[in-house]
Amino acid sequence: MVRAVAKPPVILISPSIERQGEGFRDLSLCLAQPYQDAVTRAGAVPMILPATTSRQVIAEFVRQADGVLLTGGDDVNPALYRPDLPPRLERTVKVTPDDGARDLREMIVVAEVLRQRKPLLAICRGHQLLNVALGGTLIVDIPTELPRARNHSRPDRRYDIVHDAHLTPDSLLAKITRTQTLGVNSTHHQAVGRVAPPLRVTARSEDDVVEAMELKPEAARWLPFLLSVQFHPERLAERHPEHRAIFDAFARACARNRNTNP
Repeated sequence: MVRAVAKPPVILISPSIERQGEGFRDLSLCLAQPYQDAVTRAGAVPMILPATTSRQVIAEFVRQADGVLLTGGDDVNPALYRPDLPPRLERTVKVTPDDGARDLREMIVVAEVLRQRKPLLAICRGHQLLNVALGGTLIVDIPTELPRARNHSRPDRRYDIVHDAHLTPDSLLAKITRTQTLGVNSTHHQAVGRVAPPLRVTARSEDDVVEAMELKPEAARWLPFLLSVQFHPERLAERHPEHRAIFDAFARACARNRNTNP
């Protein structure tokens, strides 16, 4: 008797948007290769979310997936969490080039993830978008609002560890990485401000910037897996086992969720 081989979990990835892509220079989807590499290395199959704001279409894509990954990119529109932004901060913001369509799309994705109870991993902008979607706010510009903070915008070292994040001992991230001090990269100028009510901070940098969040214990039943990180583990996963472990744990959660809810 031939034993059936388990199908790999499918992970829906929300891509970034470019103002001018290849071909006719139209608005285009953009997904950095490291996201795809990290997902496939963990034994999962990536599926890309199209550029739509149709709740029906988004709901169907989430239904077909076993888990969802929110990625990095341009800033979340501050009108969603701080409409009275002063000019000195407004000048620092670079929103998506699609008139807010990506913000709306990912807000719908978060709502559908919660409704359908799918595992969620949110990275960088995704980490910030999740906090806004659940009722939190952002620090609009770290250098302006937190002048004593370290330089968190180091795209020149995006594949390198540039500082430590200190993890809450009982957190999911600490259990996955098996450490309480995690070296991370840093390519952002914004950060989580007021934390959304259902979330708790489970990692901070030495200057107190939020580096990771999870559901509070009383909200843990909402989803089978939720991890939100400010850094980019997909760019460190190939050389650092603790970052690869994040994707391995996420893929396992996606596989379990599919088997539980076929």
